[in-house]
Amino acid sequence: MMTSLTTTGRRRKPPVIPLTGPLRNAWDAALIIMGAFVMSLAFNLFLLPNHIASGGVAGISIIAAQVLGVEPAYTQWVFNIPLFVAGYFVLGRHSSIRSLLGTIVLPLFVYITRDIPAPTTNPLLGALYGGIGVGLGLGIVFRGRGSTGGMAILAQMIHKLTGFSMSFCVVMTDGTVILLAAIFLKPEQALYALIGLFVTSKMIDAVELGFSNSKVAYIISEEVEAMQRAILNDLDRGLTKLNAEGGYTGDERTVFMVVVGQNEASRLKTIVRSVDPEAFVIISNAHEVLGKGFKLPG
Repeated sequence: MMTSLTTTGRRRKPPVIPLTGPLRNAWDAALIIMGAFVMSLAFNLFLLPNHIASGGVAGISIIAAQVLGVEPAYTQWVFNIPLFVAGYFVLGRHSSIRSLLGTIVLPLFVYITRDIPAPTTNPLLGALYGGIGVGLGLGIVFRGRGSTGGMAILAQMIHKLTGFSMSFCVVMTDGTVILLAAIFLKPEQALYALIGLFVTSKMIDAVELGFSNSKVAYIISEEVEAMQRAILNDLDRGLTKLNAEGGYTGDERTVFMVVVGQNEASRLKTIVRSVDPEAFVIISNAHEVLGKGFKLPG
C-alpha cells in the first residue's frame, strides 16, 4: 500500500509549450531541424575527416566517400528515402511520418556544411567529439519525438518481422556498418568507430534523461508522525509513505519516499537527524523528475 502526501505551497505552472496542438507540432519540428543540424556539424567536422564510420547510414556514406568518392549527402539520400518508403509500408504511417523531416533535412545539412574545415585530424578526438555531437543532435531529435530515419527504420523493421529485441536489431545494423568499415577502411578505424558509438549512446541518455540535479531519499524511522510533520512543514516538500516489512524481524514499518532538489539534500539530512538520529536513510540520484514541484512532462 502506498500513500502520497503533498503540500499546497508549490503551485503547478502551466507548460510553456502545450503537450498537443499546432504549437507543439511546430516546436517538435524545430527540435528535429536543430538536432539534424548539430548532427551534420559533428559529421563534417569530426567523423568524416577522420574516417570514423560509427554505424548508421552516416557510417555507410563515409565508407562510400572513401572507397567510391561519392558525396556523403547523396549516399544518405539514396539509402534514407527507400528505407523511409519501406518503413511506411512495414511499420505503418504513424511510425514513419515523424522520421520524414529528419530523413530529408539531415543529408541537406550535411551537404550545406560540407566545406567547413575540420578542427582536428586526430581520430581519437574525432571519435569522441563526433560521438558527443551526434548524440547531442539525436537526443534533441528524440526530444522532438522524431528520428533521422536510416538504419533506425531498418532496425525497427527487422524487429517487427523477426521478433528479435530492438536493442539486438540496433546492434546488428550498426555492427554491420562498423564491420564494413573494418573491411573497406582499416580495423583501427572500426575501433575508433566503436568509441564514437559508445559516446553517442551516453550522450543521448544525457540529453533525454537530463543531468541529475534531483535526489530521491528513502527514510525509515520509528518517529513516523514527527518525521512526516518535519518533512511537510519544515522542508516544505511532499512525501509518499510506503508500507514495508522488515526482512529479518518481520515487523511492519513505514518508509518515506521524498524527492528533493540538489540544494535541499543537506537540509533534508539535517531535519532527519534532528527528528530521529537513528533513522535509516538512503539518498540517490534521480535522473529525471516530472510532476508537481519539478519539471512538467512534455
